[in-house]
Amino acid sequence: MPTATAIINLDIEGPTISRHLYGHFAEHLGRCVYGGFWVGEDSPIPNEGGIRLDVVAALRALDIPNLRWPGGCFADEYHWMDGIGPREQRPRMVNTHWGNVEENNHFGTHEFMALCELLGAEPYISGNVGSGTVREMSEWVEYLTRDGDSPMVRLRKENGREEPWRVKYWGIGNETWGCGGNMRAEYFADLARQYGTYCRDHGDNKLYRIASGASDEDYKWTETLMRQINCFGCEATPRTYYQALSVHYYTLAGPWEAKGSATAFDTDDYYRTMVSARRVDRILTGHSTVMDCYDPGRTVGLVLDEWGTWWDVEPGTNPGFLFQQNTLRDALVASTHFDIFHRHAARLVMANIAQTVNVLQAMLLTDGDALVLTPTYHVFEMNKGHQDATSLPVHVRADGARRTVGDTELETVSVSASVKDGTVLVSLSNLDAEEPAEVTLDLRGGRIGEARARILTADKVQAHNTPQAPETVAPRAFEGEGVRVTDRGLVLTLPPHSFVTVQAPLTVEG
Repeated sequence: MPTATAIINLDIEGPTISRHLYGHFAEHLGRCVYGGFWVGEDSPIPNEGGIRLDVVAALRALDIPNLRWPGGCFADEYHWMDGIGPREQRPRMVNTHWGNVEENNHFGTHEFMALCELLGAEPYISGNVGSGTVREMSEWVEYLTRDGDSPMVRLRKENGREEPWRVKYWGIGNETWGCGGNMRAEYFADLARQYGTYCRDHGDNKLYRIASGASDEDYKWTETLMRQINCFGCEATPRTYYQALSVHYYTLAGPWEAKGSATAFDTDDYYRTMVSARRVDRILTGHSTVMDCYDPGRTVGLVLDEWGTWWDVEPGTNPGFLFQQNTLRDALVASTHFDIFHRHAARLVMANIAQTVNVLQAMLLTDGDALVLTPTYHVFEMNKGHQDATSLPVHVRADGARRTVGDTELETVSVSASVKDGTVLVSLSNLDAEEPAEVTLDLRGGRIGEARARILTADKVQAHNTPQAPETVAPRAFEGEGVRVTDRGLVLTLPPHSFVTVQAPLTVEG
């Protein structure tokens, strides 16, 4: 049996793990908004103002911290004024990016803000830089956040909202290197300064502007944006055109043209997926290192506002709707990502999985009035205790827990830990598809009380949930021989392809 030791220093505090690392993403794409979040007020499915209530309840159970909207690629062809006022009078458009279908704009700014209020989540709005104007985005900020009297305030009040909303997070464009305008880094950097200037703070609503950042390992893009706000090696405070940069990274098992099936994959595909998932650590390290050269005080945030698995669409579905099933493999991609995010918490301030409902690596799948919680959903739920917790240093010795995948060595045990309100939460993944792993938790600098463990696994990595079998992959208590107490901490025997969380009260020594 492969073995590993995780040394956890209970008395050494690391950076805070922002709750926003557990953020979500909802684009006007396929059935994410229409049929996912929005069913309309006349739907027989229980709703509040057209917003589907079973979806709201499921996401509130995750303590959802934020929701990014309206895209994605859709953001850079979306004109927000088309989505306000009486719904029957709103102009229609064609969603050229996703399925070439007609968009009726029934779900717009007021509906999105109502959704965020129901969820208890902070809104993160992506502005249109690709086909929009500086004035358009500036007026959207004014419409949402300004109090008193102004043209946009009067328009908002005419549409039924007296008080302004609080909207902190604003994206300046999306994938401007691609679907957001096919721009050069130098050109977009000037636009980011311009848009950031005119997206103003109104009253006490202070904006956190996130400039459209790089894809994958395009570190030059990040450097170009950082050079706009500070000089190399400067100790000066960076200029405030924008407060963060984004980056996008998707996990694939093969080439873009042949991503493979979400459910019909073999063990080799599985291991290639895990190698791809682990690669996000190197990518975040690369962008963070570039940013450190221009911002050694780490005042500028890094935002991974699109991440997750991307497979071929399910047979018989619209190829532009990006609907895919969600298996235990996807859940282990998510658990591995979160361990990596926790290690990067000093620079990484937000992450948004793509996407929340019915698209790509979704939390939820809807089918008429049925709602399915995916395996990935359960990872978010089991891990929610890490939100706004203090990270704990973890050092893993895993010489025996490795797999050779092509020319790469894959560590098959992943661990992270945090403490909040006197409770320690340890998350562990055994990525080996075939072998269990014995993991020793060597706890130093403190003692823990009685531990409670939960496990997410199934008989095979292809297992997934459906309306007919909604709990094929669901968490359960992890007890008995799987968890043993020792003088140094705990020993856990993790089954193949499993995710485990351990919670216990903490007593720090001396």
